[in-house]
Amino acid sequence: MALRELKVCLLGDTGVGKSSIVWRFVEDSFDPNINPTIGASFMTKTVQYQNELHKFLIWDTAGQERVSHSLIYYVSPVSSFVLQETFSTLKNWVKELRQHGPPNIVVAIAGNKCDLIDVREVMERDAKDYADSIHAIFVETSAKNAININELFIEISRRIPSTDANPPSGGKGFKLRRQPSEPKRSCC
Repeated sequence: MALRELKVCLLGDTGVGKSSIVWRFVEDSFDPNINPTIGASFMTKTVQYQNELHKFLIWDTAGQERVSHSLIYYVSPVSSFVLQETFSTLKNWVKELRQHGPPNIVVAIAGNKCDLIDVREVMERDAKDYADSIHAIFVETSAKNAININELFIEISRRIPSTDANPPSGGKGFKLRRQPSEPKRSCC
């Protein structure tokens, strides 16, 4: 079975639940007193998707724009998801991602904390319409209650082009070869 590494960066403001989503996905647990991320953290999880193994390489940012900008630029993720708090912050993070991420990046928007209905900032229909308008995935999640966490990552797997769709001989690549070494000549 083929193994594919899928780089994923989580973006969003501090306190929206980025670390909790990663922790729920990777460890299937929830800690209501999880420490805030400083800089960025990294976790992995391998799952089977169709006839491939997808190893998610997950960078969890601290919600600081400069850290997120650096990760997007240097990691060059195949997918990134943004956790929404308000529409204005959501749109700012998506703008950042579109400006600095790879052109074919899969964008997912997670409406986290869907279990907290009383304090909802963005209506599900509005978030879904926005996600559709930018060709992004939208999933309402709750890391606390394990709602749609795995489904979010499954949908990312579904949207990543298969390796069959990208043959390796496609024009932009090149092969590195060693030059044959000169035979050693002995003196005298």
